Amino acid sequence: MKILITGSKGQLSQELQLALAGEGKVLALGHKVLDLAEPMQIRQQVRLLRPDLIINAAAYTAVDPAQDNRDQAFAVNATGPGVLAEEAAALGIPLIHYSTDYVFDGRKREPYNEEDHPAPLSVYGASKLAGEQAIQAVGGQHLILRTSWVYSLHGRNFLLTMQRLLQERDALSVVDDEVGAPTWAGTIAAVTAEMVRKWRTGTGGPSGLYHLTASGETSWYGFACSIAQHLERQGLLRARLEPIQSTDYPTAAQRPLNSRLSCARLQRDWGVELPDWETALHQCLGNTGNFQAIGGHQATQTI
Repeated sequence: MKILITGSKGQLSQELQLALAGEGKVLALGHKVLDLAEPMQIRQQVRLLRPDLIINAAAYTAVDPAQDNRDQAFAVNATGPGVLAEEAAALGIPLIHYSTDYVFDGRKREPYNEEDHPAPLSVYGASKLAGEQAIQAVGGQHLILRTSWVYSLHGRNFLLTMQRLLQERDALSVVDDEVGAPTWAGTIAAVTAEMVRKWRTGTGGPSGLYHLTASGETSWYGFACSIAQHLERQGLLRARLEPIQSTDYPTAAQRPLNSRLSCARLQRDWGVELPDWETALHQCLGNTGNFQAIGGHQATQTI
């Protein structure tokens, strides 16, 4: 099987490359080769490579800058995925695409399910919702997997930012009234690989929209506290953590206060197990806290 992955250096793409290495030939294309903002380039690459599966792991993820770069965000997050869906449908192959909790406004008290009405608060959220809709409008085989608070040991994310700041500063304030499920990119990749295997053997569930996050919930402050505990065990913790309200930390883009997603449909239809977010964090950090002091080199495995 030939698997085309958009993006090559992103945190999710790198984990997917590892998880899918045994499933066939994996082709991970960076934006210089396949730019989601360039429809003709997308079509040319897909028609040239003729993959058996397309996985869209690339996205415009700069939430605050997106407020001032609406056209770019929509080109990458909405138009590009729609073109991928058209090309996948023309080849008669599946498309797997990742979306976000930011399609919701966070006002619901319970975890969101797939039937809940989206109401994004930001340009980023609106662009990701438009991408979902573009794929659904094509109507080919697809999986749209909404996730939340993605982190890994690659790229830029909350885990690596906290690792650095907790070693550099004496005190650090972190928002405590936004609640969700931190989700390791390795978990997303492992579940995706399992779904690919089930799809190929005819034992998977139906196409469509699913929520895919770690189980459990916490706030950004709670997530930071867990990261701090790992650092403390290694004698690397410097900062004192303080909880604050989101109103005390204004940002260009508004975030949902409730980012919890119900994954019941995914577990029922596809029979996958989702780890607790703290268990997944331990996995990501190698159970002992895979940190090095600031200034050290942190090795990553790439393909």
